Amino acid sequence: MNKNFQNASFKDFENVPGQDLYTTVNEFHEYLDFLRNNGHLNYRIESVSPVGPEMDLLLPGHTKTTRSVCLVSNDYLGFSQHPKIKAAVIDGITRFGTGSGASPAIGGHFIYHKLLEEKIAAFYRKRQGILYTTGYTANSATLQCILHKEDLAILDMAVHASVYEGALNTSVKTFLHNDLDMLEKVLKNAQDKYRTRMVVIDGVYSQDGDLAPIGAIADLAHSYGAYLVVDDAHGIGVIGNTGRGVIELENAFDKVDIITGTFSKALGNIGGYVLGEPNLIEYLKFQSKQHLFSTTATPAIFGILKAIDLVDEEPEWRTKLWNNINYLKAGLISAGFDVGTTASAVIPVKIGDIPKTLEAGRLLLNSGIYTNPIMYPAVSKKNARIRMNMMATHSFEQLDRVLDAFKQIDQILKISTNYHA
Repeated sequence: MNKNFQNASFKDFENVPGQDLYTTVNEFHEYLDFLRNNGHLNYRIESVSPVGPEMDLLLPGHTKTTRSVCLVSNDYLGFSQHPKIKAAVIDGITRFGTGSGASPAIGGHFIYHKLLEEKIAAFYRKRQGILYTTGYTANSATLQCILHKEDLAILDMAVHASVYEGALNTSVKTFLHNDLDMLEKVLKNAQDKYRTRMVVIDGVYSQDGDLAPIGAIADLAHSYGAYLVVDDAHGIGVIGNTGRGVIELENAFDKVDIITGTFSKALGNIGGYVLGEPNLIEYLKFQSKQHLFSTTATPAIFGILKAIDLVDEEPEWRTKLWNNINYLKAGLISAGFDVGTTASAVIPVKIGDIPKTLEAGRLLLNSGIYTNPIMYPAVSKKNARIRMNMMATHSFEQLDRVLDAFKQIDQILKISTNYHA
């Protein structure tokens, strides 16, 4: 490939025509070295402190840690550090040990798995649930199990990578992000051509932080005989009066056929879930290979049981989170930065240029602000951005440091509307 890495991305190394594996691997190593040498590899930075609003980082080439404001964590409510949740984890491990020892079908299904399946299903007003080792697997494994070549997955173009992986073995059509007119055209053209038609969307989209119009999409899908799957990974605990996500915001509990999600964000643990009608969930428990042949979650998931309780028992964390979201978002907009249409704890600053985005990440990190530069293929090349995730445990003083840092780098990179009016 062209060795000019200035505008390259990870996508360029996925499947290089005419090259064997190790030629591509070695060229990718050269690309990573290019990023490292320019201070632009803001990935896999080693953290040596717990998840929190500030973290101690061991930066490349440094021998001492750097204290930075953390804006890369999905621990929206700060629950990974909540003392009641830690106590629940410790109690679970004390009672049951550190592992479950087997897959669910052959001895790895414990009472704490059953309790969590029931609790997360009841939380979303669904009748039954199934657990997976990750939220990613919940999407990919479920779709691979229930959709085949005779079926059709209709995907919002902005859905998570796990959804695209789950749809590899079925027919796929996409529609422009949140474009109901285009969705209707796809649904209309697909009538009577596929056995099962399934619309798959996110509740909160992980790059722009915007929300899906779930109710309208559900009505449209059902009017054409299609089912609706909603992955609300970034909505649970954050969106809605009681933290039931975008589904609660639109009162669409009875309209969504399948709900998927993760315990790794607002609930501060690890694992995924799928919720739906009992017969479907039972089918997945015996037919979904990644569930059937993976060792089940450890007793540490007792912490998730407590976290779900705390979403209701301590709503002040959600209030603090939204105070922080509104504070930082207003500050960025006032300073002329483009935050798009975010309506969640995900706040992007859109830059639209890969080299400038990478340089922004470097300058912010040098200023003690830890963010994620996001570029193609996670977003289109013209939509490169710095992405930030809010936490309830951030202080306004920390967020003021973030705003000051953005204003300083703007003077260097000229990325705000102050320079592009």
